[in-house]
Amino acid sequence: MKKFELEGVIPAMLTPFTKGGKTVDYDRAVSLASRLAQQGVHGVFLCGTTGEGLLMTLEERKKLLETILKSAGERIKVIAHTGCLDLSSTCQLTEHAASIGAYAAGVVAPGFYSYDENALWNYYKAVAEAVPGFPVLLYNLPSCAKNVLSPALVAKLANEIENIVGIKDSGGVLQAQNQMIIETRDDFVVINGCDEFTFHALMGGARGSVSSTANVIPEVFLSIFNAVKKGDFKKALQHQKLLTRATRVFHYGAMVAYYKEGLRLRGFEAGSVRPPQRELTTTEKKEFKRQLDELGLL
Repeated sequence: MKKFELEGVIPAMLTPFTKGGKTVDYDRAVSLASRLAQQGVHGVFLCGTTGEGLLMTLEERKKLLETILKSAGERIKVIAHTGCLDLSSTCQLTEHAASIGAYAAGVVAPGFYSYDENALWNYYKAVAEAVPGFPVLLYNLPSCAKNVLSPALVAKLANEIENIVGIKDSGGVLQAQNQMIIETRDDFVVINGCDEFTFHALMGGARGSVSSTANVIPEVFLSIFNAVKKGDFKKALQHQKLLTRATRVFHYGAMVAYYKEGLRLRGFEAGSVRPPQRELTTTEKKEFKRQLDELGLL
């Protein structure tokens, strides 16, 4: 397997939908990927939580990946989120991602039912074995997926399965993330998924960020990442303070519509959300704009 390298700022790219969320607006998705590439991000994470991937059909997810790879795959690293509630669909999407040249696949822990660590081990082993030699990233998101990928399980998967090459950790526990960094093999890539401690995660050994908020304000993430790389920790912490305030304004993780409205306010029409997600009310939009103005982000 070729060497896997991933670092920097990787927006969890929004998926634009037509009015009412009826269909994917592929043209607008291409424009968003191009905008992010021009802003200097290092990659995009498609069809994840922010991308409303679990509200899309398998065919929509495949087509979106094909479209973005064709339009932006030479400029930025394109990672496909392929996780589903069932193993068969997850393997199908992961095999598709491998076959068309995605840089890697990210696979969220299966949700709804409670699974013990033996079940989660079997699940990820089966996914990895379906795509030998293709990079697979674990994705820890217990707030949505219910099932936690513990540091011990992550270490076992990382150290025993060659093509499980990293993790997007959105568990929200910095101590657990540090354990993942310390207990996994040296080339295992830990990517932080919690905006509130982006700076602290980078200082602790995380290689970068996969973030919803980076769709709207990638320059803040880039400032933190670049400042840490240069050793300017005071500057990095200043930008982290701004980012932490911004996450509150975006009602971090609660509603995808805030991110799409944020992009609209910054000059890019990101389309509609897909039900049962809902759009913001006029009152919510007005207050959101006021708060972004106060932070100097418009």
